[in-house]
Amino acid sequence: MSVEEQSKNIEESGQEESGKPRRGIYLLPNLFTTGALFSGFYAVVAGMNQQFEVAAIAIFVAMVLDGLDGRIARMTNTSSAFGAEYDSLSDMVSFGVAPALVTFSWVLGDLGKLGWFAAFIYVAGAALRLARFNTQLGFADKRYFVGLPSPAAAAAVGGLVWSATAHDIDPAPYAYLIAAFVSAAGILMVSNVLYYSFKDIDLKGKVPFIILACIVLVIGIISIEPSFFLSLLFFVYAATGPLYWVWRKWRKA
Repeated sequence: MSVEEQSKNIEESGQEESGKPRRGIYLLPNLFTTGALFSGFYAVVAGMNQQFEVAAIAIFVAMVLDGLDGRIARMTNTSSAFGAEYDSLSDMVSFGVAPALVTFSWVLGDLGKLGWFAAFIYVAGAALRLARFNTQLGFADKRYFVGLPSPAAAAAVGGLVWSATAHDIDPAPYAYLIAAFVSAAGILMVSNVLYYSFKDIDLKGKVPFIILACIVLVIGIISIEPSFFLSLLFFVYAATGPLYWVWRKWRKA
């Protein structure tokens, strides 16, 4: 869940009618945030124990839970300032620290200082991305994210680990390419490249039947080989930002 979603209706949910702040916190949405935080922590532990496929799956689980807590908060009118801050800290662990440490344990550690530097670029990119997003609430165009969203970056990096591990691919020969990919994901998070946010899609409205059929088809394709197709999906999404930037420059030329 984004901080912007959590911050919505903070005034109404964070105060009593008398104007005094609430002393308690909402349990249900924060349970999902806690689940996302635990999944990120579990990914780190699994990576340290050389269980890289499990670690990558845990990152994806964190991403799903992170997407649910905001929707639960809006559905139950339980958004709060505490939830927004808690979600941001959870994102830093699940989508910042976890992917970097998992890839470091997987292959980047073999590169010495270059490996930990690549991992640090990713962690720093995630931290700066979250901090910038928090300060731009209410000003940014809701149709687009400025920079690659941290969950998408984590999914792209985690998907690479998952796909390679599931297909028994030795990452050692590609260590430098992987370091470049992880570093690029970190840089894209703090770039000014625009990514479509999908927030203007009306999920409550009616759509042609073909749209639903296509969604079912995509889910079916992903289910054939989740590690490969999920990795491909988020890799393509990560590439759309730079491609859109090039297209805009070409149009202005």
